[in-house]
This record gives sequence, structure tokens and C-alpha cells, in this order.
Amino acid sequence: MTREDLIALTPDVLAALSNRGLVKRATKEVDAGERPVLTEDTDGAVRAAYPDGVTVTLPPGGGLAAARCSCPAPGVCRHLLTVVLTYQRTHAAAPDRDTAPGNGAAPDQKAAPDREAALDGKAVPGRRAGPGGQGAPGLGPSHDRGAAPGREDAAAGSEPSRWSPGDVTDEELSAAIGAPALAAARRRLRRGYSAVVHRPDAADPVPRVELPTGTVRFLVPGQIGYARGDAADDGGESIALAVWACRAADRQHPDRPEAQVRVGGPATVTNLAALDAAVTLAADVLLTGAAHLGSGTDARLAAVRRDLDAAGLRWPLLAVDDLAGQLEAYAARGARYRPETLADLLAELPARRRAVVNAGATPAERVLGAHEPAETPLRRLRLTGLGARVRESAGETAVDVVLAHPAAVSVLVLRRTYPVTDDGAPTGHELAGRRVTGATLGALATGNVVSESAVRSAAHRLRFAAGRLARTTVTPGAGEWSGLPPGLLARDPDALAAELAARPPRLLRPRAAAESVRVLALGEVRAIGYAAGEQRLDATVTGADGGTATVTATHHSAAPGALDALAAALDGTHGLPRYVSGTVRRGADGLVVEPLAVVADAVVVPDLAPGAGDGRLAGGVDARPDPVAAALNAASALLAQAAHTGLRHLPSGFPDRLRATAAGLAGVGLDRCGAALSGVALALGAEAGEPAVRAWVDAWIRLSVTAESR
Repeated sequence: MTREDLIALTPDVLAALSNRGLVKRATKEVDAGERPVLTEDTDGAVRAAYPDGVTVTLPPGGGLAAARCSCPAPGVCRHLLTVVLTYQRTHAAAPDRDTAPGNGAAPDQKAAPDREAALDGKAVPGRRAGPGGQGAPGLGPSHDRGAAPGREDAAAGSEPSRWSPGDVTDEELSAAIGAPALAAARRRLRRGYSAVVHRPDAADPVPRVELPTGTVRFLVPGQIGYARGDAADDGGESIALAVWACRAADRQHPDRPEAQVRVGGPATVTNLAALDAAVTLAADVLLTGAAHLGSGTDARLAAVRRDLDAAGLRWPLLAVDDLAGQLEAYAARGARYRPETLADLLAELPARRRAVVNAGATPAERVLGAHEPAETPLRRLRLTGLGARVRESAGETAVDVVLAHPAAVSVLVLRRTYPVTDDGAPTGHELAGRRVTGATLGALATGNVVSESAVRSAAHRLRFAAGRLARTTVTPGAGEWSGLPPGLLARDPDALAAELAARPPRLLRPRAAAESVRVLALGEVRAIGYAAGEQRLDATVTGADGGTATVTATHHSAAPGALDALAAALDGTHGLPRYVSGTVRRGADGLVVEPLAVVADAVVVPDLAPGAGDGRLAGGVDARPDPVAAALNAASALLAQAAHTGLRHLPSGFPDRLRATAAGLAGVGLDRCGAALSGVALALGAEAGEPAVRAWVDAWIRLSVTAESR
């Protein structure tokens, strides 16, 4: 009997279950002939014996987590990996293997007959209707979905990527994760939760599900024992929640590559009282203005934050936290205060409420971050440094080290701040040598991180927990970014720009740090130019699969050598540039990348590079005017000024300025934006009130969405 689950374990899957270094070591040992002696029991268990006396047992059905090795190493050790690789090579040419990995049940496993559940979600004889015993409607296994294209029966030779975790029955779940974990998951189901289901495709063959507590990946088709969540110590509960989310997605959205679903729980997802209070507070701040707020605002902010936290509304809570920070900065005359940021926060809160009340396309839980935990301890994870950003503001220099979390197809940000001393603000190069968890910031920004102590915040901020048993190691990286998943690695700038355009508006998206960071595989660098007046370096590049993008960076005093380092990296000084990481956005001429790092023969992080910024940057920049951007910026600045001053404290001539700016918007073809600004002018009066607030919010949302959609 062949163990198809072991045959299906690719090097990438083995690396996800352990680490790439162990996989390489085990592969070398097998290549050198250092293989254990294998035997197989009648129940499918694989046993291995090594010459030094180490023994390994791989029972069926539980994945590598159920394996037992007599060596003292914790977790998945090299002995287990060597057994898997040896087993694969032993069976590679077996003539009786006529079932490809992932194509349905293994030869020793017949597909469960109760997977013939009807599309209406009724239970088949002998099995519950859904995960709750009585069952949530439509949550039975989704094997016979019919409407889903390409999901033919495995016997017809469907591709492994067409398997859905929704096919797993509750009985199989119970066997894989245990009855206590399944019971805990059912309790969570009764409360309800939201999820985003990412179906496999040719580029990314691993199905994954984003839950409020983390991401679950199903690494081996048809083998629930190899499902893996990134949250530590959940006991398997997240795997059950992910399976049920897949069932719901298979029934509700069978033809979508990405599906957002609400699973279980009551029809009303949350009590909006706390959100209403936050929106009312934002309206009062808008009417009064940051420049005229009294001392009573602090108490109201504290009460609103407390109520939002109690209600589990994470994104509004973070918005109010930022609002409080802006108001504190203004009161202290701090440099962190920006009227545009204040205005954005005052519009975000009512925008999120409107999306929920009006039942928009994005589920309410996603809009509000309902039940997102403040922090989630992560199990042993591998991170890849994508560079760093250094900025000086308000008497301190902040370093954001950006790390890819390939397993979750996400990006995490480790922030460290350093005070400005009498000797001046430290530069990025000086801070690159500061240590965090035993490694320098520079090593973290370019290296490979393996940690058993990582904690992720709801906003995807990263910290490393302290403790005697907590371990974090950092090894040098050479920019080996080809293995990053498609959700992080792009090869065509035009396709990436289209992906960005399909996202919900920024004001409604989860408040994740570095949500727009991507890696772009480069084809060539066509031109590099420098705009001296703006101290800006622009480079035109192509993607590995075609399309063009603009890499742009502006001089900052905290990173004086950044532009020189970026120019050198792009012009081939360190070898042919292969990748650039950075924050991506859509611009008038296509994709724009604000770089974090460039990979050539070495990894160059411009903001951490040495230099005084005295290099000679040659080449000019096409300084074509962008009247649309200019009109949008002027309108946003005017609305931000209104928020700073307060709608009730604006000078008498302000409506005329709004009308003139509205005419400018209409003059570049932005008629609706102009009409929204004219609406604000009309609503302002001697005693501005709720109509003026509504008109201002309408106008800010209109401008924000228009600017983002260009």
C-alpha cells in the first residue's frame, strides 16, 4: 500500500513544515546514500531504522505532526525528512502507482460515500448536516458542487489544484484535530466569523483561508493532517474553521478565485452602538476643528476607545487610536500632526459605518475588523527580509523593517524608534547596526528570520516576545526571492496594477501595515533620472514578464545616502538588478514603486546605506505636469484645512474657495468631485451642522477613491 500523502510532500511543503535548511541537509544525506531502512505495517505506518539506532514512525492520517522520532530534536527533525525523501525515491518508479498525488483518494482510501451531499446542504444519511450537529445551512461537505468549473470528479483526472478543503467531512476533521478542538470550533461557529478563501491555481497550488486569528494552508490535497495554521496553540480549531469557510465559499461563490464569506452566527454581525459613538465623536471634532477643541475631548476619546475594544471592532478602534495621536500631537505642537491625516481619520469612521449599514460588497466583519484579536502569538515561522524604511519626525527616527511571511502570503513590519539627541538625528546607516533579538536591523532587513517567539498585531506589526525559551535566529540573505508566493511576488507591473485596482477602497480595507508592499521581478532598467528641484530619483523598469513601472524615491534627511545607493543598485554597479521590493500604487502612467530594497549580486537597502548624499546623480526626469493630480491635491488640502479649523469656524470666504477649487476639478474632467466640493460650500452656513458634516465626508470619500483609482 502506497502512502500518497508522503509522495505528495514537495520540497516547498517540507520546508513549510520544517525549514529549508533542514530540507537541504536531508536531501544531501539521501543523495549521498545515507538512507534509513524502511518497513511498512499493514495499517500503512512507515517505520525507519538508522544505523546509529535512531528510529522513526510515521503513522497514517496525522501528517508529520503525528510522527515519532527517538532523537532529542523537537518538532520535525532531519530524520523525519530523510524518511520522507527516502520513501519518495523508493516508490518513484513503482509500477502499481497509477494515482497521481492529490487526484482523489489514495489507493488505500475510498472516498467517503457521504460526500455526495446535495447542493441544498441537506445531510446525507448517516452524517450530520454541518459542523454544528444540527448544522448551519449549506455547510455540508461540498464534494458534489456541480456548478464549480473544473471541479470534476477525481476519477476523471482533475488537476490536484482543483481539490477543495470543503470536501473534508466533520468525521475526518475530528480524527485529525481531535474532539476538543472540534468542539471549540463549533462554539466559535455559533458566534459566527468571517473568512477569505483563496482557491488554488497554477501559480499558487495551495488553498489558504484567512481567518481573524491567522491563515490556514492546506499543503497536501486530500490530506487534512497536513493543514497548517500560523497561530500558535490553537489546538487545531482554526483548521476546522477554515474547512467550514471553504464549504461556504464552494456553495456561495463556486467560480471565484477569492471569496469572502460569513460563516455561522446570527444575521446581525455586531452591535453598532460603539461605532455610532465613534462616528459622532468624529463629527464633533470635524465641526469644532483640531484648532478649537477643548479639554473634554480626551475623556470622550478614552470612552470611545474602551467601548470599541469591548465590542471587538478592531479597525475603528485603531482609527480612533490614530485620531487621538493626531490630536495629542497638535496639542503638543508636534511634527507628527498633519491636517491631511486628521481629515482622513475623520472620514474613515463614517465611511466604515456606511459600508456596514448599506450592506456593501465587503462583509461587515472585514470592514470593522470584528473580533480581530489585538495580538496573535505565532507558531515557528520563517520570514524573509524585504528591506527597511527610515524616517525622522517629531524628535525621533523610526526604522520600519519589512519582512515577508510567505506562509501567510502577508507582510509584517517591525518598528523601532530612536530619540534625536543633542548630536542630531541618527541616520539609517547608523541605525542599521542597532540590535534587536540578537541581530542587527540591517541583518533583519536583508536576512532570513526563523522565530518561535513572534507575535503579530492586528495591524500586522511584529514583535518578538521575551522569555528564556523564546528563540529567534537570523541568517544572511542573498535576495532569494523567487520562492515568494504570487500574492507577494509580481512579474508583470500591469497585472499588479490591475490587482490593486480591484481592491476595496482604502478607507474600508483592513488596517494592515505595509499592505501594499510587493516584490517586482525585473526585466530591465530602461532609464534613470534625477529631478534636482524635488530631490527625486525616478527609474523606468520593466517586469520579468513585460509591462513597465516607475521606481521613485525622494531624499530624506534620515537616509542621506539612499538615492545614491538606489541609483548604483539600479545601474548595475552591484550586478544585474533582479528584484525590487517596495510600496506599490497606481499612478497616471502605470505602476509606481517606492523602493525598500533592490536585489542584484547583493541586497541593497537604500535607507540603510552609507553616504552623505553628495553623489552625482545624472539624467533628467520627464517633468510633465499632471493637472488631475494637482486638482485632487488642491481639493484634499482645502478639505483638510476645513477639518483643522472646524466647519463652524471657517472664514466667510471659505465657500468661495471651495467653489473655485470645484471649478478646477471640473476643468480636468472630475465633474463628480467638483460637485461634491460644491456641495460642501452649499452646506456651510452660519451654524454648520450635520448636513455640512455629511457633505464634507461625501467629498473626502469621493476625492480619496478617485485618487486611488487613477
